[in-house]
Amino acid sequence: MNKLRGVVIAAVALFSISLHSGAALAQKKIVMGFSQIGAESEWRTANSESIKSAAKEAGIELKFSDAQQKQENQIKAIRSFIAQKVDVIAFSPVVESGWDTVLREAKTAKIPVILTDRAVDSKDTTLYTTFMGSDFVEEGRKAGRWLVEKVKSQPGDVNVVELQGTVGSAPAIDRKKGFEEIIKAEPRIKIIRSQTGDFTRAKGKEVMEAFLKAEGKKINVLYAHNDDMAIGAIQAIEEAGLKPSKDITIISIDAVKGAFEAMMAGKLDVSIECSPLLGPQLMSAAKDLMAGKTLPRRIVTEESIFPKEVAAKEFPKRKY
Repeated sequence: MNKLRGVVIAAVALFSISLHSGAALAQKKIVMGFSQIGAESEWRTANSESIKSAAKEAGIELKFSDAQQKQENQIKAIRSFIAQKVDVIAFSPVVESGWDTVLREAKTAKIPVILTDRAVDSKDTTLYTTFMGSDFVEEGRKAGRWLVEKVKSQPGDVNVVELQGTVGSAPAIDRKKGFEEIIKAEPRIKIIRSQTGDFTRAKGKEVMEAFLKAEGKKINVLYAHNDDMAIGAIQAIEEAGLKPSKDITIISIDAVKGAFEAMMAGKLDVSIECSPLLGPQLMSAAKDLMAGKTLPRRIVTEESIFPKEVAAKEFPKRKY
């Protein structure tokens, strides 16, 4: 009888310990504060969805903040995450500079910071743990190489107009840099106009209208830093009585579904991929950090190039 009583007591004790350890584990749920730039494009919407669904799947509590494309809103959000003592902060910086003060505050609070999609321009690289995302300079180079190949048997000058992304943002700076690096080897290719379209369709259309008024039929190529601006510009080209892809070659970046639809309609020539599906990678990095692992300083996304010839075949596989 005493033996049985002892077994029961031991079983109850074990059950109690497992309950307590289970409660402790439940309390240790990782809390991530994420500051998103906004919802300026199809790409950004897909990026937000990827982060939200991956957090849910990974059992990570996500505090998500939309900055509506304003740096001051992102800084406020990061300060709020610090005050809430989250475990990790992640954000896509709307512009490159002006982050040192708030990142120092996160460092003082011993909260690791992960940069996603866009980098910051800071001399102190200890202010963030890792930067994950695409190589924007390489995207610009891919666009440049595609164009050089396309016009190599074409005589005469090649006049390019460029729709840049948000002023001061990493993709705008780097996509311009990579493209120019490649085309400088081909003096016939000249950028005759370059202006920001702020990564939006509406602004892309508006700026393209101005380019067409100023340069008209002199324009041979449009290089847009994202698909949304290219799609807006296509409207402007058609409204001006010209045929996109026939009268003006169109190159853009992101490879969102809208770009594939434009390629299948014969209105866009090529889109360079920039994957927004960073959620699973981000949650995995957060878990590694919390487990005390060291992350690589740079995590690069693998990406492809999609000319219009492959659009119909690739379209059903697109997730964004």
